[in-house]
Amino acid sequence: MGKKLAGAPDEGALVVCTVTEVKQNGAYVDLDEFPGIRGFIFIGEVASGWIKNIRGFVRDGQRLICKVLRVRRDGESLELSLKSVSEERRRARLQQWKNEQRANQLMKVLGEKAGWDDEKTNATVRELSEAFETLYSAFEEAALHPNSIADAGFEGDWIADFIEISVENIIPPFVEIRGAFKLSVEDKEGIDIIRAGLLAAEGCSDAEAEIEVFCYYDGAPSYRIELKAPDFKTGEEVWDNATTSCIKIITDAGGQASAQRD
Repeated sequence: MGKKLAGAPDEGALVVCTVTEVKQNGAYVDLDEFPGIRGFIFIGEVASGWIKNIRGFVRDGQRLICKVLRVRRDGESLELSLKSVSEERRRARLQQWKNEQRANQLMKVLGEKAGWDDEKTNATVRELSEAFETLYSAFEEAALHPNSIADAGFEGDWIADFIEISVENIIPPFVEIRGAFKLSVEDKEGIDIIRAGLLAAEGCSDAEAEIEVFCYYDGAPSYRIELKAPDFKTGEEVWDNATTSCIKIITDAGGQASAQRD
């Protein structure tokens, strides 16, 4: 772990950036969620392979999702990677950022309706974010489960307005994750063992929680796994549980198994 820049995100974090200047050897960006923090994407971290013209990949004013690598030698900015972020994670992180932007706009509406000043509104934003991990998640929970805000310990007449705003404006998203299994069992019952592994993965489905997991045959030893979940965090947990369940059955039978996300 390298040195830490005050007020900056941790190494490995995915951050939303806006390109401010493109050079021949890389691009400078501002981190949208961390005021005053700048970053630099070296050309070798823009894309895999040889880059003839960096402006074919990044441009001024473009919004990007990058991975934090380390603090730069100047001690005042971060080294970032664009190529290390998969398309799936880029879309999910960008959607998360958009959701938070939307949630903050809705909180302004609530604050005006409740007659709050900026200090009260910002304090409530912090409290809801701490209780539900993100502000948008608080709106989602209120839309799906109206009692969730009170159950989390919040009180006040504003809760009824918060629930009303949530129901009118928040549509819980669905996250899709796709990947591939490599499964092989050198046994006369190998096909049955593999089938059992895939069924174990599909067994992580939960209709009540709006979670679906499906597995498909691509041609031995390749199999597909696709899942749908109500949010990215749940999707990650389901992916881990489903792939672990399948792989355990295969390896316990002496076979070989691996999973790779798209």
